[in-house]
Amino acid sequence: MTINAVIFDIGHVLVEWHPERPFDRLLGRTRREDLFARVDFENMNIRCDLGADIRDEVRALAASHPEDAADIMIWHDHWMEMLAPDHSWSARLLRALRARGTPIHALSNFGSVTLEWAERRYPVLSEFDRRFISGHLGMIKPDPALYGHVEDALDLTPDSLFFIDDRPENVAAANARGWQTHLFETPARLADRLCAEDLLTVEECAA
Repeated sequence: MTINAVIFDIGHVLVEWHPERPFDRLLGRTRREDLFARVDFENMNIRCDLGADIRDEVRALAASHPEDAADIMIWHDHWMEMLAPDHSWSARLLRALRARGTPIHALSNFGSVTLEWAERRYPVLSEFDRRFISGHLGMIKPDPALYGHVEDALDLTPDSLFFIDDRPENVAAANARGWQTHLFETPARLADRLCAEDLLTVEECAA
């Protein structure tokens, strides 16, 4: 099957995402684990991924847990520390694909505000032909409607799309629509797959 576009997730594929990092540094692991067990950061982050403003969401969460308010604000005040390090090899693969003329897109659960922060530090996040960002669209993976929106926007058949994501449920949702997929584990394995698909040469895939 011919691949007409390659679609990258962002978190853990191009840039690592470790929310615990600033909390461990500032509070210590034991205190962070207790905080994360008691405070619903996960659903707060989902609301941000759906387009809510991170400052409003973190402040509201802090207000609902006044005894932990200062610690909860770490999520906002040190957010960029969570998004690191970048996968420079993945970025080189993306740029090699673009140099060949392959259309490159992003499909990511990401807040609209935090994406603006992230792209200032990681220029590769601005190098897509099109970006399908949950915070802009109000839909998150693995919602089938989001994948359908991508197909319609690109006007491409599902089997011509090659999707790279680190989460099995997101890959499974793409597979269910007929997309070609790669479950990201390491840049080296992605490089091997891109070579196997004849999207890049061995030389272009080198670290």
